[in-house]
Amino acid sequence: MENEKLVHEFLRLVKIMDELREQCPWDKKQTIHTLRSLTIEETYELADAIILEDYKSIKEELGDLFLHLLFYSRIGKEQEKFNLTEVLSSVSEKLIRRHPHIYGNTKVENEDDVKRNWEMIKKEEGKSLLAGVPNSLPSIVKAIRLQEKTAQVGFEWENMNQVWVKVEEEIGELKEALAKNDGVEEEFGDLLFALVNYARFIKVDPETALEKCNKKFKSRFEFIEKHAPKPLTEMSLEEMDELWEKAKLKL
Repeated sequence: MENEKLVHEFLRLVKIMDELREQCPWDKKQTIHTLRSLTIEETYELADAIILEDYKSIKEELGDLFLHLLFYSRIGKEQEKFNLTEVLSSVSEKLIRRHPHIYGNTKVENEDDVKRNWEMIKKEEGKSLLAGVPNSLPSIVKAIRLQEKTAQVGFEWENMNQVWVKVEEEIGELKEALAKNDGVEEEFGDLLFALVNYARFIKVDPETALEKCNKKFKSRFEFIEKHAPKPLTEMSLEEMDELWEKAKLKL
């Protein structure tokens, strides 16, 4: 019964998408290019809901993304490039092919073995190890993915102490660049990359950690704005810092 309901709702959404594409003036005008930025926006809205663990919003944002996926599939059909059936079949076949420990005879001991097998199979398909890292990913997320993928073939530090030594080395190089006023941007980038690497070793998602820090900073600064006895431009740093310390006790 549950599967029947799932099929019914999925086909209902497909039908609604077709009707919107054929009848709605706005939907009729959309292309893969006009949808791109909207899809990115929807993805970030989902990411926000995930950080907040707001499951009601997660459900809603997932629905919005489903609609976008159907929209692209409809356009692909109109352009005679692909259709929804091919999209679904393609991902199913890929998942089966890349999980031989489930659908074949390959043995694995842990998730690292699964990741290595996944990348090895991609390599056999003629794809570069780093081909699956989109150029348009946010830089911190891209750094994580690049490091994760290269680690799967052994291009990796042995332990977190080695990574921290690298972080300290990059801090020193940044200080040297600042002193010479040359290569500061490059060295700062190297330091961020090393910190992202260290975050992986201590099992911290740096993107999530930074976003939580952003939210914390925002809420505390808004506390200062709310409780400031006069305009902030007329307050000293010491006065604002006093309110900041109060905010830390509350937020």
